[in-house]
This record gives sequence, C-alpha cells and structure tokens, in this order.
Amino acid sequence: MADGTFLLKIINPDRIFFEGNASFVELHTSEGDVGIYPKHIPMTFIVEPGVIRIHTEEGIKEAALHAGFIEVLEDKITIMAESVEWPDEIDIARAEEAKIRAERRLSGKETGIDIAKAELALKRSLARIQLGSKR
Repeated sequence: MADGTFLLKIINPDRIFFEGNASFVELHTSEGDVGIYPKHIPMTFIVEPGVIRIHTEEGIKEAALHAGFIEVLEDKITIMAESVEWPDEIDIARAEEAKIRAERRLSGKETGIDIAKAELALKRSLARIQLGSKR
C-alpha cells in the first residue's frame, strides 16, 4: 500500500465491486456527507443512497451507492453495499420511471403507502440519474 492511501473494498451480494488503494473517499451516510482520508479513526456508518467518489492515483471514480454499512479502520475501509453501480451500468430511463413512481407515492394521493420505502426509492433514483447523466 502506498503512503497516503488505504485499501478500499466495496462488496455487494453479486460481486466485489471495487478493491484497490484510495487516497480519499466521499459518500452519504445517515450522519450526513462524509469524507475519509487515510489514518482515520476507526468507526462505522450506515450508508445512505447517493454518489460515492473514490479518489485514486488514476483519478476520481464515481458510482451510485444505494445502501449498506461502512467500516473504517486506520488503513482499510470496507463497504458492504446492498447495491452499487458504475455510471455505464445505469439505465437512465428506468431511473426516471422509478423517480416518477416514488414522487407519485409521496404526493399523498395514494393510500397505504410505506413513506420510508418511497423516500428511499426516490433517493436511489436521484443518485442514479445524477450519476448516469454524466456519461
């Protein structure tokens, strides 16, 4: 591991999404936006839907990270993600449809809606749209 970096591993149920050295990582958590450098104090966070930015020697890599947990150690960060996608894996049309469905559910015109689930679906679709529109 190079000085000024840490090992970052992002795992989802289907694959090891990313494994490599990073100098900085930015993501959304239940505590708010977080940026983590090497030698950070150990802690854990709950991941919220949003765009994760991974700073590597090659540049900044972005992905849509939807939910999970992050474990921060001094020289290693592990993210266990429910779902995570690179920009070229995102179907923008599907994300737009999901956004419309979530907004419709949150408008209050439908009954028996799980508000928390609809809000989470909206956040996921917005992260996908934000990242997918950059490609």
